[in-house]
Amino acid sequence: MEILQTKLGADHPDTLTSMANLALTYRNQGRWEEAEKLGLQVIEARKMKLGADHPDILTSMANLASTYTNQGRWEEAEKLGLQVMETSKMKLGADHPSTLTSMADLASTYWNQGRWEEAEKLELQVMETRKTKLGADHPDTLTSMANLASTYWNQGRWEEAEKLGLQVIEARKIKLGADHPDTLASMANLASTYTNQGRWEEAEKLGLQVIEARKMKLGADHPDTLASMANLASTYTNQGRWEEAEKLGLQVMETSRWEEAEKLELQVMETSKMKLGADHPSTLTSMNNLAHTWNSMDKKTEAMDLMQTCVRLTEMKLGVDHPHTRSSLLALDSWQK
Repeated sequence: MEILQTKLGADHPDTLTSMANLALTYRNQGRWEEAEKLGLQVIEARKMKLGADHPDILTSMANLASTYTNQGRWEEAEKLGLQVMETSKMKLGADHPSTLTSMADLASTYWNQGRWEEAEKLELQVMETRKTKLGADHPDTLTSMANLASTYWNQGRWEEAEKLGLQVIEARKIKLGADHPDTLASMANLASTYTNQGRWEEAEKLGLQVIEARKMKLGADHPDTLASMANLASTYTNQGRWEEAEKLGLQVMETSRWEEAEKLELQVMETSKMKLGADHPSTLTSMNNLAHTWNSMDKKTEAMDLMQTCVRLTEMKLGVDHPHTRSSLLALDSWQK
């Protein structure tokens, strides 16, 4: 970037591209202020050089919106995301891949705020357009289907979530393979849908498949493998199958590096509290995760205290009947037995 600035000038397209790349590197490290500062410089320079509605400017605006999203600055992310989406529609067309990406990004901003209806509306449009434009089995189409299924799941619309989840699994098996990480992720999501409906046998069957496939594909000590084992242990706990739950929980504990996990999860939780607020959905998720880690480390008192706080805040933020509230309550209930 420095060489290009000296050699070609601060507003040369190649210089601006290098600045945008560096901003992306900062963003991936969580260095939000530096990413934002550089991102704003790129946007202003490109506006002067290329015009306000040039595709390159839309890309840099979308990147900056993503930086805001990662900080939980929802209003700024939404405002910028709407600009990108509307300009993309006018400039590139409603069914252009870049337009659809901007719609999906905006839907994600709504999703992270629990604005399910707005997220759903956009996700449906993206899914239908991608089906027509790219085909029903295209990876991007399947990703949008999985996103919509997740939105249904968060609203407790189990039948719709299940129907869409099954479609994604079957298509990914054919397109990517039965042991592809994306296929396994969609299977894990469907198992979670079954768990939330109390369909224990189906949840167990699918959970076991995911564990075995992840062990072979990723290894027994991979975080995704351990997460699927922990999920199955939770399924056993909810059925009162204490010995099986304990056995699986011990396997996870013996394989996991709990101290490192605890340290990271504490950092995530504290940063989320400061940046997003104590009752933000992402903060609540990090609290839930840390509580489970403490329970697995036999820090029972700390785990229950944190989970009680998590339940109280989740009830206030998302409602008593929300899947996340019910899941936290089930965990807390099982720990108290």
